[in-house]
Amino acid sequence: MSDILNAAYWDNRYQENQLGWDIGYISTPLKNYADQLPDKSIRILIPGGGNSYEAEYLYKTGFKNTFVVDLAQTAKDNFLERFPDFPENQFIVKDFFDLEGTYDLILEQTFFCALHPSFRLTYAKKMHKLLVAGGRLVGLLFDFPLNGGPPFGGTKEEYLGYFEPYFKVGVFEQCYNSIPPRKGKELFMNLVR
Repeated sequence: MSDILNAAYWDNRYQENQLGWDIGYISTPLKNYADQLPDKSIRILIPGGGNSYEAEYLYKTGFKNTFVVDLAQTAKDNFLERFPDFPENQFIVKDFFDLEGTYDLILEQTFFCALHPSFRLTYAKKMHKLLVAGGRLVGLLFDFPLNGGPPFGGTKEEYLGYFEPYFKVGVFEQCYNSIPPRKGKELFMNLVR
């Protein structure tokens, strides 16, 4: 883990309410994707979930096997204070790269672009390992030039270079239903292990 992007760094961001990525609700693309899923028994992981409006929405709509992993204890505390019905043991405070288990679906929302770019290939490999055969990695990646982030941007071509060795690419296109502040700056991906 990068020296500056460690548990203390992220915990401090939550304590200081420096959450520029946090929109306060599940993003439209992920909500629309979740709304069309027929099997509510699937195991879902939200890495770097933070305040995890996605987990709250999924759990409330019947996806009881939803799990969150985040480095920041404050993120878990905030989430459980806001949504105490969520099972505490399904919000895991741990380094994503140390996580074990398998999932049917992993939802990506700002986690990939919060990681230092040197972790991107490791991320793709770990996602492959955590998904069952036929499992999906679905979510949003920022589509703007690499910068001194976080968030760290990138391009479709760069991202595909990390994912294509491990996944069948179903969709990897400019997101048509981004929230207004992110319009034209997001790629939607649906990758199959």
